[in-house]
Amino acid sequence: MAALAYNMGKREINHYFSVRSAKVLALVAVLLLAACHLASRRYRGNDSCEYLLSSGRFLGEKVWQPHSCMMHKYKISEAKNCLVDKHIAFIGDSRIRQLFYSFVKIINPQFKEEGNKHENIPFEDKVASVKVDFLWHPEVNGSMKQCIKVWTEDSIAKPHVIVAGAATWSIKIHNGSNEALSQYKMNITSIAPLLEKLAKTSDVYWVLQDPVYEDLLSENRKMITNEKIDAYNEAAVSILNSSTRNSKSNVKMFSVSKLIAQETIMESLDGLHLPESSRETSAMILMNVYCNKILKPVDGSCCQPRPPLTLIQKLAACFFTLSIIGYLIFYIIHRNAHRKNKPCTDLESGEEKKNIINTPVSPLETLLQSFCKLGLIMAYFYMCDRANLFMKENKFYTHSSFFIPIIYILVLGVFYNENTKETKVLNREQTDEWKGWMQLVILIYHISGASTFLPVYMHIRVLVAAYLFQTGYGHFSYFWIKGDFGIHRVCQGAFEKIFSLWPLSKCFELKGNVYEWWFRWRLDRYVVFHGMLFAFIYLALQKRQVLSEGKGEPLFSNKISNFLLFISVVSFLTYSIWASSCKNKAECNELHPSVSVVQILAFILIRNIPGYARSVYSSFFAWFGKISLELFICQYHIWLAADTRGILVLIPGNPMLNIIVSTFIFVCVAHEISQITNDLAQIIIPKDNSSLLKRLACIAAFFCGLLILSSIQDKSRD
Repeated sequence: MAALAYNMGKREINHYFSVRSAKVLALVAVLLLAACHLASRRYRGNDSCEYLLSSGRFLGEKVWQPHSCMMHKYKISEAKNCLVDKHIAFIGDSRIRQLFYSFVKIINPQFKEEGNKHENIPFEDKVASVKVDFLWHPEVNGSMKQCIKVWTEDSIAKPHVIVAGAATWSIKIHNGSNEALSQYKMNITSIAPLLEKLAKTSDVYWVLQDPVYEDLLSENRKMITNEKIDAYNEAAVSILNSSTRNSKSNVKMFSVSKLIAQETIMESLDGLHLPESSRETSAMILMNVYCNKILKPVDGSCCQPRPPLTLIQKLAACFFTLSIIGYLIFYIIHRNAHRKNKPCTDLESGEEKKNIINTPVSPLETLLQSFCKLGLIMAYFYMCDRANLFMKENKFYTHSSFFIPIIYILVLGVFYNENTKETKVLNREQTDEWKGWMQLVILIYHISGASTFLPVYMHIRVLVAAYLFQTGYGHFSYFWIKGDFGIHRVCQGAFEKIFSLWPLSKCFELKGNVYEWWFRWRLDRYVVFHGMLFAFIYLALQKRQVLSEGKGEPLFSNKISNFLLFISVVSFLTYSIWASSCKNKAECNELHPSVSVVQILAFILIRNIPGYARSVYSSFFAWFGKISLELFICQYHIWLAADTRGILVLIPGNPMLNIIVSTFIFVCVAHEISQITNDLAQIIIPKDNSSLLKRLACIAAFFCGLLILSSIQDKSRD
């Protein structure tokens, strides 16, 4: 009864909600979301720098997430490379001095906070020719005005970046009087034109005052209240933003530090100055604002302009547009022909007669339809990955974000199970199931940011090794036996020379080197040999009729099966414990290519020795396994961001709903791409050998043309 109810329920669900209807729903969702984001950007602006300077939230302790974009964490070498021959000036009070120290420590972590607090502090890195100065001007007064005025003179070298701000000293010295606020407004009004003039040639930031923790303030600072600070901030914003009448002010408001301080000021030692971690976040934001447009880091989408359209992208857009027009023409012609061939009524008998039997769809129409759908999908890829229409955010790992989805898919995988059509070792349903659950684990690993959790990473890496590396080289009958498309390593230098030759360099180089390709290849360099050995042993045992692959039968005799099961379980657990306790990623990566075969072979035996285990499979995992390649490729463009370092944000402000919607669209697109490639394969790859060779030659010429165009475009940019 339970099985009957389950089957009836499944048929009922499929009647109302099929894969086709899911794809239609996904298309509608994409159109609505694109329209909403386009309207939002037109209304709120398209400058991610403004978001970086003014809004964001904490994902966790010390992890700041700007609104709508990703912030890069700059290393020492990157900071020096960006700031070479640059002069940065910080001018203001003790809070600005703290920001100065945190900024300098990005360039030189050994720089110590020493010296007289109430004087200028210079810093210079002579190797990189970077100069950073702090100028002590705790009040917005004539002294600060004179300092800024000097920079406006043409004969004086101006700083490339100016960071200024002050207010708390004015509140303290004048005991929070209203007269002091009025004087502050007058002084900042006189300084505003000078800052605006500097902003035409330099980057000028006015730092708004952070809130204080009034309970911790000393007696001589009790007059510095958050109410007073808000009044001074309002005065600065209103005056600096209205300093230009006909255009927007070029002086940028650094107001994001207020949001950071609201969350962290309780950790302050004196109630006035922020803890070091908060200052480091503000300094890193400044570095992103200035350097992202120069270095263009992959995971730093804030302040990066939209990349220009390449020649290949333009040609692809034209090709897909023509395909869509061609398909619409075919569709209209076919529809008109269908109307003409509708059943007509016999006037004498009153019966309907069919003139012509429905003709099958022509291969050309199928080809155009496939390209039409592929063009729409590529447009969505471009919107997500290149157009900066949708938002992108950094990932933040928590145990719950990784383990809850793992448990959820495990329950679904166990619940949706069916009998296999055949019971051989690693039958097709089983390999689809294996690819499916591994791909889902990889996706959860990527979306949750689990790379920061080393034991989980190593444990998963053991089972996904062969599939993860070979997934781009095609599928064969066995999961193990996948093409390596490489040559055995003599040395890394030879490897780089081979893959740095054109056209291989265009396919495999990443930013001018093949490190990523080399790294992935080294992790799984023995997988082909392990697979060949496994296949040889399996065929030898099968030929000698040692294996019992009937339904419900153990693979070997009872004694041998029990012994191998025991050894496999022990090996599986032993390796799992070792992988989970591994602390050094580099050492684990060195051992992985040689010993991962133990874990994978143990899993194969556990999964196939018992007859009942070999006779069933998870249809849930197998469904995903059939589109595993599409899921693996699409995740980089329409689900994740910045080469898996970030997350695509379709619905801002609601992470859970965003993951649900983006995942739903992502899976629908991957499934549709799988169907498109199958349809194209039926047309492009004929059964006739001579026709096949001609078409393969045309395809090769087409891709060579793309490589040549890409190379020409790269040279023109240089």
